[in-house]
Formats: sequence, C-alpha cells, structure tokens
Amino acid sequence: QVHLVESGGGLVQVGDSLRLSCAASVRTFSTYAMGWFRQAPGKEREFVASIDWSGDSTYYADSVKGRFAISRDNAKNTIYLQMNSLKAEDTAVYYCATDDGSATYYGTLYRTNLPYKYWGQGTQVTVSS
Repeated sequence: QVHLVESGGGLVQVGDSLRLSCAASVRTFSTYAMGWFRQAPGKEREFVASIDWSGDSTYYADSVKGRFAISRDNAKNTIYLQMNSLKAEDTAVYYCATDDGSATYYGTLYRTNLPYKYWGQGTQVTVSS
C-alpha cells in the first residue's frame, strides 16, 4: 500500500507563487511515476503534470505549461509542483498520484488518470483576485 501526503496549499493572490509537495511512503520511490491533478468546485478532476521515475521526462496540461514545474527528489521520496504566475482559475484541490511502480514505459497515457493507482487526500489552493 502506498500512502501519499500533499502539503503546501494555501491562499495566495493572483500572480503569486506556491510550491506543493507530495511525500510518498514507498521503499523504491524511484520506480514510481507520479502526477499532479486538480479538481475545482463543480468540475471534474483534471490532469496538471506528471513526471517519470528518474525525473527526466515530464508532461504538462496546456493550461499550466510555462507557469508550473514538476520535479522530484528520489532521496526524499517527494515530488514538487512549483506554481508561478497563479491565476484565479488555478483555484482547486490539488492531488498527487502514483502508479503501482511496475511500469516500464512512460508515455502520453500519464496525461490521463488511467495509470495512477494511489491518490493523496489533496491540498487546497485558492488564488484570490
């Protein structure tokens, strides 16, 4: 069983920055591809960003490309989401997710929720105008 804990959410102003963290309780963190998703009130959960096992490959939603950056520290079993130039429409609960650690190919499927097996409880990000 994998346990994910997000942190770093909060209330910020338009244009501000925020960094989210997600700590994973796994033995071999470096074998797990990870992702960030978000869900705004009244909307479906949507993909934000993902990162492969080594951190060399990433995907981003078009809505955050150029403003958000996903990264990971395998020594700390943690991934991050650096969010810059925040907009009011970035307001949502942000979730991190991971696959089951057995995948051998990291492709565009990681832009969907299909490969992800474990999910965190989420952290609220509110961007006020």
